[in-house]
Amino acid sequence: MTSIGSPPPSPPPPSTVEDIFEDYKARRSGVVQALTSNADAFFEQCDPAMENLCLYGLPGGSWHLSEPPLRVMPQLPEPTLGINFARDGMEPKDWLALIAVHTDCWLLSVAFYYGASLNHNGRERLFSLINDLPTVFEAYKQAPPVKVKPTRKRPTDDDEQSETLCGSCGGNYYDDEFWIFCDVCEKWYHGSCVSVTPEKAESIKQYECPSCSLKKSRLN
Repeated sequence: MTSIGSPPPSPPPPSTVEDIFEDYKARRSGVVQALTSNADAFFEQCDPAMENLCLYGLPGGSWHLSEPPLRVMPQLPEPTLGINFARDGMEPKDWLALIAVHTDCWLLSVAFYYGASLNHNGRERLFSLINDLPTVFEAYKQAPPVKVKPTRKRPTDDDEQSETLCGSCGGNYYDDEFWIFCDVCEKWYHGSCVSVTPEKAESIKQYECPSCSLKKSRLN
């Protein structure tokens, strides 16, 4: 996995069927990781507040998020632009599945960009090798389900802030106070009301307020 920013330099372009297929496999492996085992980190990095982001599979077998290069004609076909903008408007599993389908298209376009100079038999052999592998979409569907934690943002505009009350004390929201969101009852709480500091919240993957935790313990 790599972070957001400029992608590392690419190796010399592959030219034989075998080398193009190896490039395809490595790029495919990277994006499959992004959408399955690294899905939590991928989801977090696809911040809708950022500029248009693309998911790249790299020849080294890792993945990378960045804006497309500012060229009139890019060196390689570009992935789908702006995947981060749709993140919070869809169910995470549907969003990841849609990216998988678009990524399959991109991987094929890169492979046949490199294979443009191959003859008929070479292109046919390249497609046959690629077709023997599951698509990214198939790999995503076959992987164990990944539970991505949706991002919960504090209210931002004045109207929403005035309507947001602490689930414990009933007090209003203020910008200079730390609040935490309960993933069970979906209420906001002053950190001080539920004894959670910003530092402590960093290590909490799914927060349950005291009331929800008490109800859960009674049921058990």
